[in-house]
Amino acid sequence: MMSPVKKMNRTLLLACAPFIGMMGWIAASDFSVTLGISDMGRISAETPPAIAEKARHVADKLDEAAGTAETISAAVKKVSELYAKTNESMQAMLATAKAQVNRPAAIYDKRITSRLGTPKDSVTSDKLRAQLFAISAQKFSGYALKVQLKSADAMKLALGKDELGGAETTLAAVKRRGAVAGINAGGFADAGGKRYPIGTTIVDGEYASGFTASYSDLFFVGINKNLKLVGGKFSSQEQLDKLQPMYGASFVPILRKNGVNQAIPSKWQSSPARAPRTVIANYKDNQLLFLVIDGRDENGSSGATLEEIQILLERYGAIDGYNLDGGGSSTLVFKGRVVNHPSDGKQRPLATNFLLFS
Repeated sequence: MMSPVKKMNRTLLLACAPFIGMMGWIAASDFSVTLGISDMGRISAETPPAIAEKARHVADKLDEAAGTAETISAAVKKVSELYAKTNESMQAMLATAKAQVNRPAAIYDKRITSRLGTPKDSVTSDKLRAQLFAISAQKFSGYALKVQLKSADAMKLALGKDELGGAETTLAAVKRRGAVAGINAGGFADAGGKRYPIGTTIVDGEYASGFTASYSDLFFVGINKNLKLVGGKFSSQEQLDKLQPMYGASFVPILRKNGVNQAIPSKWQSSPARAPRTVIANYKDNQLLFLVIDGRDENGSSGATLEEIQILLERYGAIDGYNLDGGGSSTLVFKGRVVNHPSDGKQRPLATNFLLFS
């Protein structure tokens, strides 16, 4: 089907065709007028009748051509005005169509946002939109950060001081890299005075220390090239590579998968029962949800259980959910300040942090 713009261009060409043809006829006509120098600019009664007749014929044709040109000019002007109006109407139609296409997404976003409450703070740019919410439950409190990634460089995983074995607080990583927000990421193990991330860790599409097959309840979770959350247990690097992860970290256990809460291994039901928690989850429109739950300490007397976190994820409408390093590691930085209350009484230097950039 021919587009409206192509139809309009063809109409404009057809309208100009008579004028173009007339000019061609005049150019191809076989006539000439020869006047003496003394007779230049006039035709007297003494002018040979044949030449005078041809001159009058030419004059008539020129008058006719001028009239045709004037008519065509008016038609072209009218067609141009019609073209402009049609183009304006098409732009309005496209804007309306775009709004209709985006309407279901806007309705879904409004629904999931309403479950979180009213944002306490937010940031919006061409890279991302991040909204901060407060969480208040009977036995714990904390924060939720809903994030819509719009650009491939809106989120990164940072190694401590950008080196394997390095460690730094979430706030230090945010300030050093110029991020707008930061959340603690995977678990770690100390060796030789260094702090190394456990399991598989990917930074900028590269394995930080090679691939580690999942064991016990260890999983990998990260973001792929399409800005989608990917995660689970992987027995081979080839299996993980198919998901094209760009960055991610490892910890235990998986809380929710494909909209279904997963069984919590007995070990993680009581080790400890309650604790500060950090969770990364997603929605069906690929927005991310971070939960950071506060607790006074790590002895199991405060904070949230993993089952309670699952209830929150279900209530908020999350599709997948993964438990990240918690306890004294749980830290949320937003707009240059630590918004939660790390249970150590101070920030803990960490091996990995998720960073968000505006």
